[in-house]
Amino acid sequence: MSHETTPSHSIERASSPLASRPYNHAVVAITGAASFLGANLIGMLEQDESIERIVCLDAKAPAKLGNKARAYEFDLTQAGAEERLTEVFAAERVDTLVHFAFLPSPTHTTAWAHELESVGTMQVLNACRRSKVRKVVTWSQTLLYGAHPTNPNFLSERHPLRAPRMEPFFTDKIQAEQDVLRFGQPGKGRIATVLRTAPILGPSVESFLTRYLSRRLVPTVLGFDPLWQFLHEADAVAAFRLAVVRDAPGIFNITGDGVLPLHTVIRLIGRQAAPLPRSLARAVAGAAWLAQVGEAPPSFCDYIQYLCVADGALAERVLGFTPEYTSREAVGDFANAQRLRDARLLTESPA
Repeated sequence: MSHETTPSHSIERASSPLASRPYNHAVVAITGAASFLGANLIGMLEQDESIERIVCLDAKAPAKLGNKARAYEFDLTQAGAEERLTEVFAAERVDTLVHFAFLPSPTHTTAWAHELESVGTMQVLNACRRSKVRKVVTWSQTLLYGAHPTNPNFLSERHPLRAPRMEPFFTDKIQAEQDVLRFGQPGKGRIATVLRTAPILGPSVESFLTRYLSRRLVPTVLGFDPLWQFLHEADAVAAFRLAVVRDAPGIFNITGDGVLPLHTVIRLIGRQAAPLPRSLARAVAGAAWLAQVGEAPPSFCDYIQYLCVADGALAERVLGFTPEYTSREAVGDFANAQRLRDARLLTESPA
């Protein structure tokens, strides 16, 4: 797959002062409704008077549902997914779909992940076309820009996605994002909004990143201390609510304010950095991944060596998103929760 820049029409439409418009009485469907983002967005939309009904789609129903929510147990990797989705969307008269059916961490079951994320997104979008869904909002990540020594200090939505294409975790998400943008091409009467979130951190999120930062000795690359940025979990949910209740087509970087050097992040969490030469860091990461005890494949070592920081100005200007938390505050909330987890483990461990 060749490197592609962001389609220019997406940025131009998003930059229009008339692009972001509120509307009322929407019926919102959410795939991946039982995920962290899905479950918390449901709770937020339950309190929103502009939302009439919430259609929850996942392999298992969310733990808590309010009066507006209807749950359908649904697996995107199963045969007949597109047909059943079309029936549900049409019967519920879905206006807006929020697509969260993506893995927050790399997996060894890459064929299944491809069926879920790439093929699954294609089926979701086909069902949206057939049932006249007006808008699709999807989750993407700033990690897709890739970590490179030539990256500018802040990557805008116009920069190409240069994450390693041999890594399925990235490839499937890039393909899904491109398919969503095609759904919202001008002249179709449809809207596609892609939110590329910075790494999400907070007291409740669990991902390969939180597992990496929770290590007592956190591996780093000797001689490198790249800047990192984070998005607080509460701000992530708030950004998706804005994308639901406002019509803002295009791609938006969703980030917290400020950046932190990796070694500062590790120190704030109360951990200790373990610097390794680049070749050794990759070898250790590769061996750990093959043994299924590592958090991510060795290609992720680029992110602990080079810069990958995004510019969130467009989201503030067009979508109206302003983070409540800085990157440092997101790290602080995660660190406080991690200390409680550490204390609980010490209490529960046998004497």
